[in-house]
Amino acid sequence: MSEDRRVDNTTAKKIRESLQADCINCFGLCCTALNIVASSDFAMNKEAGTPCSNLQSDFRCQIHSQLREKGCKGCTVFDCLGAGQMVSQVTFNGQDWRENSEVAEKMFRVFPIMEQLYEMTAYIAEALSYKVSRSLYDKLNAQLEQLQSVTKLDADALLSLDITTYRLPVNELLLETSEHIRNDVMVKTFSAKNTQKRNYRGIDWIGKKLTGKDLRAADLRGACLIAANMQNTDVRGADFIGADLRDADLSGANLSTSMFLTQMQVNSAKGDKQTRLPSYLQRPSHWTE
Repeated sequence: MSEDRRVDNTTAKKIRESLQADCINCFGLCCTALNIVASSDFAMNKEAGTPCSNLQSDFRCQIHSQLREKGCKGCTVFDCLGAGQMVSQVTFNGQDWRENSEVAEKMFRVFPIMEQLYEMTAYIAEALSYKVSRSLYDKLNAQLEQLQSVTKLDADALLSLDITTYRLPVNELLLETSEHIRNDVMVKTFSAKNTQKRNYRGIDWIGKKLTGKDLRAADLRGACLIAANMQNTDVRGADFIGADLRDADLSGANLSTSMFLTQMQVNSAKGDKQTRLPSYLQRPSHWTE
């Protein structure tokens, strides 16, 4: 790998921050390509490939400002990280799926694949923004380059991908990054005795009162934090991959350096103006002042 293709910490951070949905340049793919099942998050059933009844001719949602009131909270949570505009404008060169049924069918199948590639890209770019060992940095950099290259493939090539061949090495690299960063935080912050109490992977904390708890550098991968009271909780340096934060109260919580936290996780939670988020995440509009 040539030296000039290496991504430094600052560039990696910019890449992560650039992964934002641009609905203006997307053909309403999240409103069309995905399957929706009626639940507390969605007011209706919708099959994959069928446009939502609220999708307008300009690909805008006619109830966008009332989604939560209309029972479509799930729509305000979803974030494609920019996969939608990539598929619409690059993979399919701006072709409107309404004009060609074959294009539509293929585009709707490509979108979920691109979404997964963008998710992995976001995680790897974030990992590269941290200070890690040179060997880990080289592996992360190579993985980022590969993912960015794959997103530029044509539709048929994307549809032929075995996505697990990308997910497995990405997961291994993220685990290694998490271990490295969390250990560094623990060494600098806690005594050796306390560092052994930070593994909460997959824990069931539904509705649990965690107010003011010190969870710095905690492993919260896959943790079930639904409706947990996390007001004023310190989760700097904690790993949130796969954690379920639906209706968790993050008011006043410090997540400024939390690792692998996504916009969708934040969107599904509650918070306020005192909640501190990583720079690449936006404060949800439904959070309280």
